[in-house]
Amino acid sequence: MREKCHQRKTAASGKRLLLWTGEERGAELVEFAFVLPMLLMLLTGIFWIGRAFNVYQTVTRAAREGARYAVLPSCATCGNTVDSAANVQANYVNPALQASALDPAKVTNYSQTTQWLENTSPQQCGVVIAFTYPVQLTIPFTSLNAATVNISTQVQMRMENVSVDASGNPTCP
Repeated sequence: MREKCHQRKTAASGKRLLLWTGEERGAELVEFAFVLPMLLMLLTGIFWIGRAFNVYQTVTRAAREGARYAVLPSCATCGNTVDSAANVQANYVNPALQASALDPAKVTNYSQTTQWLENTSPQQCGVVIAFTYPVQLTIPFTSLNAATVNISTQVQMRMENVSVDASGNPTCP
C-alpha cells in the first residue's frame, strides 16, 4: 500500500511545471504585489471620477441659480431691473461655486443669453446660461494622470410674463 502511494506522488510530480518546486511560502505576498497597484489605481480612479461628478453637479447647480435669478420679472419703477450677465455671474453663480470650494476664477466661456428655448412646445422665451469649469484628474499609472477635463454645463429656464406683440404672439427680449 505504501509503495503504491509513493508511485502516485512520483507520477504526479513528474507532470508539474519546471518552476513549481512545491514550496508555497510567500505566494500570497507575490500575488498581493501584483494586485496592489491595480487595486490602488482602481480606488483612486473611483475617487477622482466621483470628484469630477461632484464638480459637474456643483457647476450645474450654480448655473441654475444664475438662471433662476435672471428670469425673475423686472420692474423698473420697483428698482428690480434685469441684471447684466456680469452681475448675475458675480452675485449668484460665483457664490454657488464658492460654497462648494470651487474657484470662480477658473470659469471659462461664460455666456448668458435671452432666447427662444430649445425643445419646448409651444415655443417659449427664456434665459440660457452656459460655462465650462476645468477639473484636474490625478489617476496614477494611467494616461489620465494630471489630465485636465473641462466640464461644461448649460441650463435653460423659462421666463414668466413674457410680453406679447400686437398680434398676440409672445416676444423674446
